[in-house]
Amino acid sequence: MSKLKQFLLDSETKAFDPNHRATIKFNIGKYNAAVQRGLTQYSDHELARERASYIKTNTIKDLDKYLMEFEANFTARGGKVIWARDAQEALKEIGEIMKRKRAKSVVKSKSMITEEIHMNEFLEKNGVEVVETDLGEYIVQLAEQRPYHIVTPAMHMSKKDIAELFVRKLNITPTDDAQELVGVARRLLRDKYTSAEVGVTGGNFLLADVGGVCVTENEGNARLSTTFPKTHIAIVGIEKMLPSIMDLDLFWPLLSTSGTGQNVTVYNSIFTGPRQPNEKDGPEEMYVILLDNGRTELMAQPDRREALNCIRCGACLNICPVYKNIGGHTYESTYSGPIGSVLTPHFSGMAENKHLSFASSLCGACTSVCPVKINIHNLLLLNRKQSVDMGLADKQEKTAFKFWLKAMKSRKLMNMAPAGIKNYVLKYVQKDTWSKRREPLKVAPKSFNQLWKERK
Repeated sequence: MSKLKQFLLDSETKAFDPNHRATIKFNIGKYNAAVQRGLTQYSDHELARERASYIKTNTIKDLDKYLMEFEANFTARGGKVIWARDAQEALKEIGEIMKRKRAKSVVKSKSMITEEIHMNEFLEKNGVEVVETDLGEYIVQLAEQRPYHIVTPAMHMSKKDIAELFVRKLNITPTDDAQELVGVARRLLRDKYTSAEVGVTGGNFLLADVGGVCVTENEGNARLSTTFPKTHIAIVGIEKMLPSIMDLDLFWPLLSTSGTGQNVTVYNSIFTGPRQPNEKDGPEEMYVILLDNGRTELMAQPDRREALNCIRCGACLNICPVYKNIGGHTYESTYSGPIGSVLTPHFSGMAENKHLSFASSLCGACTSVCPVKINIHNLLLLNRKQSVDMGLADKQEKTAFKFWLKAMKSRKLMNMAPAGIKNYVLKYVQKDTWSKRREPLKVAPKSFNQLWKERK
């Protein structure tokens, strides 16, 4: 089945699933209320957004300079930088590190970029156990699912769903106590931290001036994943760059407030290399894999490169009326929601993923909440245009527009067919789309042109 057909099928299933809609409405509702409270910390939130947009736009424009500065500063403290053009190169390098370290297990903090390159599947095929240590990621790993949401991987599951999953997978005594469920996961994960040879993280930001990788979290699991294992691998998209450590006073609060409504996330860490001689803990070796995977191609398009400003806060998902109805898994992509619909065609191929850019009402709600002011709904339109320019529109659509164009250019042709024939054609065209849930559209018995002539 094509990705488009699967998308339409899954969209319909989820949109008409009352349990799914109730869970998402409840969970997103809590987040949206928290975000409104969090925004009260700003005296001028719009100014903060403007400033963040300006910094990210200028950073992306001079990204080559900042990447080289980051590499020089990171390697000066004993870190190792690996440049990966695509997922295959990144996985090959990760595999080589695992072989050298004779790694049998990996603890991993929450990271969307590892989902992008399908790292877990790659390592498991090569005999390495991968354990997700973020609670939400751990839950979806147990459920054998992909993350549902950029920030909240298990947003689609209720407390009852999680309890049943733990009973089934972990053989615990049935309970509906959330603290008890968290305690079960915590006890199981503690042993994994101390036995794993390698810890893997993503990176919320890269800092050029100090050669730092910033990791933001709420559970402390990333710190444990980078403290006990002797090797730390951070996999980060090249667009995550910030010029200076001083920029974090703007970006950390913006990220947390837009994503979860917090003033600032609980744990914020900056890793600038492996353990130094005067330090008591941390890895003996640290690698940063800088992943391109379609980012430079997107950067080469000046009218679309602002998509790379994204800081992955998830605000556009929480506000999107389409996402709230069809859910995150329907997109069948690493990044879901409005920003995912912009990025995925560029990262994973326009031909297979162009339909995502059409799965939008273009209401602009996503643009209005973006903390770095990305014009998301306009980028969706540009993706649509690009897919048509590439000749990716299907035959039926091309034929329909061909006839529509001819008719719209000729009043004679418009008047030639009577209303009955026009309605018959419209009924056929709409049967699998508009008319599935609505009364079919009909033309008036007389056109405006005819009415005007009669008036004269």
